[in-house]
Amino acid sequence: MSQTVHLREALAAVPAYKPGKPAVVREGLTTYKISSNENPYPPLPGVLKVVADAAREMNRYPDLAVTALTEALAERLGMPRERIATGTGSVGLLGQIIAATCDPGDEVIYSWRSFEAYPIVVAIAGAVSVQVPLDVNARHDLVAMAAAITPRTRVILVCTPNNPTGPVVHQSELDAFLDTVPGDILVVIDEAYLEFVTDDRAPDSLAAYAGRPNVVVLRTFSKAYGLAGLRVGYAVAHEPVAQALRKTAVPFGVSTIAQAAAIASLAAFDELQERVDALVAERVRVVGGLCRQGWHLPETQANFVWLPLGADTLAFAAAADEAGLVVRAFPGEGARCTIAEAEANDLLLHVARDFVVARTF
Repeated sequence: MSQTVHLREALAAVPAYKPGKPAVVREGLTTYKISSNENPYPPLPGVLKVVADAAREMNRYPDLAVTALTEALAERLGMPRERIATGTGSVGLLGQIIAATCDPGDEVIYSWRSFEAYPIVVAIAGAVSVQVPLDVNARHDLVAMAAAITPRTRVILVCTPNNPTGPVVHQSELDAFLDTVPGDILVVIDEAYLEFVTDDRAPDSLAAYAGRPNVVVLRTFSKAYGLAGLRVGYAVAHEPVAQALRKTAVPFGVSTIAQAAAIASLAAFDELQERVDALVAERVRVVGGLCRQGWHLPETQANFVWLPLGADTLAFAAAADEAGLVVRAFPGEGARCTIAEAEANDLLLHVARDFVVARTF
């Protein structure tokens, strides 16, 4: 007699991750994917070369300790290598953090809406998501997040700039918030979009981490560095936490190719900064154009803009798709649109203009 395989009950609460749809090739129409916050620029030639060289060793396991990248990061950030842990992008590191801190029933606080992976990694661990609504400006309400702390709280996630809405938390807000959080609760400052930030009110997260053993900083090579397909990121934490993250990492998760590309990208950051500056300039142009059309937008500091469409979200996504533009729609809430190549940004402005003419917000 056949029997059903036993699976963990916690899996029933795990939401599915919804990736940005690819742009489908359509005859007579140039299509663009602006749904995944990818860097539109191809890899630097120097990075491609080291990737090609590293590929010759793909028959060998990677360095388990990710030694060369860890040392390069330690040198760049001016800190001991023992305070750096690597992982397969920020999502991998988030999973490592939750695995290291949460037992079933423990609570993880974060703003909502925020990064879609948060409820997934929390639910997989059997922990409980405590979602605190964003404020009226689509920003973190840190006062409300502090008020949500209970004896079961183990981790608080602070996404700055917030994905998918774009605003940063401010230094003064973060300092006041951290002063209220008990020292046995881990506060994760998720900075996947750090390099695109130009707001001088944004926090110095490394300074916050340096003075507080319960603070971890997450960063990734997926966005500004353009290595989304290689899956590599890092955490900065005090030694006990960094050691725990290394214990919960998937063995050999960071490939030899990813490590080589990340090191080369660090070395070439001045060249990459030119690309970041160009994307920031495009962001300013797109935001200005949208505002002149009558859109009311959150103050984005990332490589995307958030259109608060509410019930019109799916209609906008359909109109964009018809024009050859794939956006990331959150039904009933809004659409996140990546700042991409100039032609894609022009098309976004065109679609948004036609849509705002047809509807009154």
